[in-house]
Amino acid sequence: MNFRLMAKVFGWLFTLESVAMVACGVFAYCDPVDTHGAAVMPLMVAGGITFLAGIILMVFGRNHSDRIPRREGVLIVGLGWVLSAGFGAIPFLLGEPRLAPTAALFESVSGFTTTGSTVITDLSEWPRGILLWRSVMQWLGGLGILVLFVALLSSIGGGAKSLFRNESSFQSGETTTARIQDTALSFLKIYLILTIVCLLGLRGLGLSWFDAVAHAFTTVATGGFSPHNDSIAHFSALAHGLFIEIWLELFMILGSTSFLIYLMIVKRNWQRLRRLEEVRWYFFLVLMGILGMWMVGSWGGGMNAGESLRGAAFTIVSIASTTGYATVDYGQWPVAIYFILLVLMLVGGCAGSTSGGMKVSRLILLLRAAWQEIVKAFRPNQILRMQVNGNPIDDVSRAQTVLFVALFALIALVSMVVVAIIETSNGIDFDTTVSAVLATFGNIGPGYGEVGPAENYGHLHPITQVLLSLLMVLGRLELYVVLVLFVPAVWKKY
Repeated sequence: MNFRLMAKVFGWLFTLESVAMVACGVFAYCDPVDTHGAAVMPLMVAGGITFLAGIILMVFGRNHSDRIPRREGVLIVGLGWVLSAGFGAIPFLLGEPRLAPTAALFESVSGFTTTGSTVITDLSEWPRGILLWRSVMQWLGGLGILVLFVALLSSIGGGAKSLFRNESSFQSGETTTARIQDTALSFLKIYLILTIVCLLGLRGLGLSWFDAVAHAFTTVATGGFSPHNDSIAHFSALAHGLFIEIWLELFMILGSTSFLIYLMIVKRNWQRLRRLEEVRWYFFLVLMGILGMWMVGSWGGGMNAGESLRGAAFTIVSIASTTGYATVDYGQWPVAIYFILLVLMLVGGCAGSTSGGMKVSRLILLLRAAWQEIVKAFRPNQILRMQVNGNPIDDVSRAQTVLFVALFALIALVSMVVVAIIETSNGIDFDTTVSAVLATFGNIGPGYGEVGPAENYGHLHPITQVLLSLLMVLGRLELYVVLVLFVPAVWKKY
């Protein structure tokens, strides 16, 4: 194992993170609302500790080759997310009101993985500098801190491919047609443009600069952290409340759509664009989800048709994109919508986007594989070919997808049992157990019951919070990059 090489990469990564912390600290110092500067010291100390760790690691790994082998690349991605979240938790440990260590880790992991689950009961008690850090964590995690790292640091050279292909959101084969670093840089530019446009639109609709920045960061990242306890419902009663919701819905959809589409539009590659059927499936699922929830709310729940449609549209887009914002407490809606939301939680957004979940492309492949097996039951000699997004799918890819779904389901099921056992003394109900696991594993944020959109995860046992934190990282990195950390053979020398 080449620990010096890993130390060098981690050093640059933590240095980048420390710069973001210090920037939030500068904002806290200049913030006219928080005149006491309560967030300045926690953020500056955390930034200093992270920077010092980065410098020490860079010195330890100095003068080392930039080439990153596959094994080190996998470990860097897996450990990079975990360690970044560890340093990101420091402001929550030092700032007032302080979080317990497990709760601080949960909040930080939820930020970097863009899950949006929170353990904070009252956000109004926290200084705006730390609330801004929550949003910045999600913005960094949305594109992938390691993809940002690849895009910004040209010195990484030949190691870019190892890091890029192991960052879960960008494993599409389409990226192999161009140099990995150029593709990462293009994604970064698109990400910045979407963020700026979203921010300016929110500011134009009446949000303060702080709210516009905080929500633009977490919307494009499909993260869902809001500096307000009632999330987007905080703005729903404003004169432009409906337009604010529509604007956020648009950018949640844009963030959860494959960034490859934007590259193809820029390059005017219309032929390849038409082959990306995953996006059409995604839009279809969102539309069917909105119609389904609207009908359940209007007919089954006796709600006003207009308000029901408004609440259904925002909720479905938020859950399907795995953002996790809320304008209504869907826990109070008829139970039928639970099944609609459950499907969307499991599927998630498109591959190559900032969203979580199993991804729509896997759903397409799984359904087509099942259909082929049905056909083979009565036509065993027929040769059947499969394509997804215009790319041929071989038996190996099909088997990998089936294995991924099976492993995802197994981990989710085992985690539900473990959470139920741990939370026995708290009297946690079935809805809460299931949704807490699925909402964190799928990087959604809010679930049902005691972890619904009007609740939080702060009342759960510390061991449960650690387990759910692990599930968030597993879901964000799509299992294998994290599971490999527990294989002893991967740590041995060649």
